Amino acid sequence: MTALPTLSIPPTRMQRSRGEVTASWRMSGGQARLHGLRQAGSARAIALPGPELVVLNTSGGLTGGDRLSVALDVGDGCRVTATTQTAERFYRAAEGRAQIDMSMTVGAGGHLDWLPQETILFDACAAERRTTIDLAADAGCLTLETLVMGRAAMGETLARVNLRDWRLIRRQGRPVHLEPLALDPARIGPQAAGLAGARAVSTVVMVTQGAEDAIGPARAALTEPGVTAAASGWDGRLVVRLMAPDGWPLRRQLVRLLAALRQSPLPRVWQN
Repeated sequence: MTALPTLSIPPTRMQRSRGEVTASWRMSGGQARLHGLRQAGSARAIALPGPELVVLNTSGGLTGGDRLSVALDVGDGCRVTATTQTAERFYRAAEGRAQIDMSMTVGAGGHLDWLPQETILFDACAAERRTTIDLAADAGCLTLETLVMGRAAMGETLARVNLRDWRLIRRQGRPVHLEPLALDPARIGPQAAGLAGARAVSTVVMVTQGAEDAIGPARAALTEPGVTAAASGWDGRLVVRLMAPDGWPLRRQLVRLLAALRQSPLPRVWQN
């Protein structure tokens, strides 16, 4: 009997998402106004009065091989708030990592509040995110980053995770805050050297002249039951770190904390 030839079936190449948003603001007529907006691929942005920018990812989440970039340019004297429409999701990655690049500049006398909603991690996700904020000599920023390790209401747990999250704030090119995070299975367990069993963690950083003076109001706002938090301030910088067993109590705590640190209401999408 003649053997049938072996068929060679090439591996299926999965479609990957690509998204890019660039936005800039300049002072005009005594007000900060949107100067330029470009959006491509799966990334979109909605400009609102305030001024306020809402970034959204129409692909619904990121997995291995996806690419997303956001670049914001806050001009001299402008005060801008930027956020995300909803929680970002890092899904299971069959191969490779998702790549996220956030680049922001703030001109002289300007201020940026970068307040994205939570990033939810799914089991076997793999992602690398880099966030860089460059400040002029007298510029300022308030930043937030929140990670949720699976959705407690859905009974999700993380057995495998590979996240590299690198955040840098520079003033006149000089680093003033560096926050590198490497998250893997060894760090999400109950040990004190890791996350001590917390399913949701957040870091709030404010860099501006006199930021350390806000440590009193910040500590006074840390009242949510079940949320462990601590604040420190020094030399124009305030850092608040928070941990919770679930994302919902952490979000309630963040709402109170941000209200104590900001001069204006929270972004509209946070109030839904």
